[in-house]
Amino acid sequence: MTKHWFEIQNIETVDSPSIAVYKQHLDYNIQEMISLVKGETDRLMPHVKTNKMPKVLKLLLDSGITNFKASTISEAEIAAEAGAHSVLIAHQLVGPKVDRFFALVEHFPSTNFSSIIDTIGIAKLLNEKALNLGLSANIYIDINNGMNRSGIKTGPGLDELLAFIPECKGLIFKGLHVYDGHLRDANFTTRNEKIETGLEDVTAYFNKLKKVYPSAQMICGGTPSFTTHLLQENRITSPGTCVLWDWGYSEKLTEQNFRYAALLVTRIISKPTEGIVTLDLGHKSVAPENPIDKRVKFLNIDNYELLSQSEEHGVLKVDNWSDLKVGDVFYGIPYHICPTINLHDEVSVIEDGLKIASWEITARKRKLRF
Repeated sequence: MTKHWFEIQNIETVDSPSIAVYKQHLDYNIQEMISLVKGETDRLMPHVKTNKMPKVLKLLLDSGITNFKASTISEAEIAAEAGAHSVLIAHQLVGPKVDRFFALVEHFPSTNFSSIIDTIGIAKLLNEKALNLGLSANIYIDINNGMNRSGIKTGPGLDELLAFIPECKGLIFKGLHVYDGHLRDANFTTRNEKIETGLEDVTAYFNKLKKVYPSAQMICGGTPSFTTHLLQENRITSPGTCVLWDWGYSEKLTEQNFRYAALLVTRIISKPTEGIVTLDLGHKSVAPENPIDKRVKFLNIDNYELLSQSEEHGVLKVDNWSDLKVGDVFYGIPYHICPTINLHDEVSVIEDGLKIASWEITARKRKLRF
C-alpha cells in the first residue's frame, strides 16, 4: 500500500529521468473538461501539443471528443490515425509543410484538416496547390487580438483578406481562430475581463461575418482562457494543458480543478558534499525556459532548493542530507508540462499505484510518415 497517491509500488520498473502518467487522474481531467462544457463535446477542440500520444488521443475520442487542434504535421497525423473527425493545424503553413499538409488531406479522407492563414500570399499558395492537386483546403483566418505572436488585426487588412478568399476556388473558409495566451492573470475576474475586452472588436466582426458565412466558427484560446470562452456558446474552446495539468497553471488558474496526471520521476545519483544531492534530472528532461526555481516542484521532499541544472544533472540543496541515499526516488510536478513531454520518448502508465504499461510520445518527432 502506498503512502501517497503518486508513489509507484513497482518503482524498480520505472527508469529515470522519466515521466509517469497517472491513468485515473488523466481520466478525471478528460471528464472534468467535458463537464465544464456541460457535455457539449462539439465545443471542445483539445490541443494535441500537450500530450503528443496516440493512446491519450484514443481516450479523448472514446470520451466523445472528435475535434482537435495541433501545432505540427506530426501531431495532426497521429490525431487522424486515431480517428479524429477534424484537425486544425494552428500554424500558418510555409515551406515543405504545405505539401505535407496536402499529403495528409489525401491520405486521411475521413478527417477534415484545416490550417490558419493571416496573409493573402499564403492564401494564394494554398489555393494554387489545392487546385493543382484537385483538392480543397479548409482555412481559418488567424486573428491577432493583442498577443502579437501571429495573426492579423481587425481592420482594413482583414477586410482585404476576406474579400480575396472567394476568388480562391481551392479554399474553404471555416471561420476565425483567436489565441489569447498572453492573458494569464491569477485572478479569474481580472483575467476574464481582459479576455472579453480583448475580444470585443473580434466578436463584433465575427457577428457580422456570420451573416455572410452562417456556418463560420470562432475557435478561441487555450487552457488559461478556457473557463472564459466556455461561457460563450458560440465559441469553440481549445484547452490542452488541462489534460495532463502542471504546476504553473495550478498556481495561476485556481478556478480550474484539474489533477496532476503527469509527474517527473528522478533519482539521486550522488551526494557530492554535505547538504547537496545530485539528481539525474538535467535541463534535457524538464522544460528549462523558466528560471531555475520555476521548473519542477518535488512532492516527497521539503525544504530544498534546486541550485543548478546542466544537461543530465540537477543539483539540489537539502536539509535532510543524512537521511537521503543514492538511488532514492523523487517525484516532481513540472512547471510547464507541454515542452517537458516533448523531451521524452515514452511515459510509464500508472494505475492503482503500479506501472501497467508504457505509452510512446509519438509526435515529439517532427516528422513521421508525412
